[in-house]
Amino acid sequence: MDIASILGTIIGIGAVVGGQVLEGGHIGQILQGTAALIVLGGTAGAMLVAYPTQDIKNAIRLIPLIYKNVELDVRPVIDEIVKVATIARKEGVLAVEGQRDSIKNDLFRKSIKFVIDGFEPNTVREIIDTEINLALEEEENAGKVFEGAGGFAPTIGIIGAVLGLIHVMSMLNDPSKIGDGIAVAFVATVYGVGVSNLILIPWGTKIKRKAQQRAMTKEVVKLGVIGIQEGLNPHFLQEKLEVFVEAHERRGDDSLGSGSAEKKEG
Repeated sequence: MDIASILGTIIGIGAVVGGQVLEGGHIGQILQGTAALIVLGGTAGAMLVAYPTQDIKNAIRLIPLIYKNVELDVRPVIDEIVKVATIARKEGVLAVEGQRDSIKNDLFRKSIKFVIDGFEPNTVREIIDTEINLALEEEENAGKVFEGAGGFAPTIGIIGAVLGLIHVMSMLNDPSKIGDGIAVAFVATVYGVGVSNLILIPWGTKIKRKAQQRAMTKEVVKLGVIGIQEGLNPHFLQEKLEVFVEAHERRGDDSLGSGSAEKKEG
């Protein structure tokens, strides 16, 4: 689980609720069903008008991604690539067919099939690039949906506040109710601004960032597949791919020492 996302949501909402209590109010004052209906319903309606249905479905589908960790350690993928590259160099690319079912990374398992089938290198690169770009665009569009919704919500909240004030104006003949009426009216503004800045916009930002992180692993796969197709020395290919591994997590020189020797032999 992505602890930062979970804590951020809890702390953000908790700070608002806690501030309300510390100011001498009570939670019931900001639990207004009518305000929630106006803000959430109005925002949902604006989203349906502004974005294609498929983008909204993708955005909802990716909500769990916000609270899940994206695997940033690409070393397991690199290990798979180096293993397959070693077999391809020693026994030929066709020998890799028997290893495909054991490959865990979906993109690598799919892409190496193109190499086995004898696709041109440029064709393989174009296919993988297209898949990476389409997946990245889909996920970034999902992030934009939430960011766009975050722009609608405060305005819808203002509409709710104005509607509340209209209702208050109808009670001017009873001054004792005006104060409570105004307080209730502004709850819609709180909902709009709060939902926007504590949930929707952060969701959109996090989805877009994680989309970029997921794309990095796919870039490793692309370079690995192209390297295998070009017949690169497995140890040289490993060093090339480990550029994607953070410096403090890279393997030590000892683990690549034998590779240097084999490179000279290759």
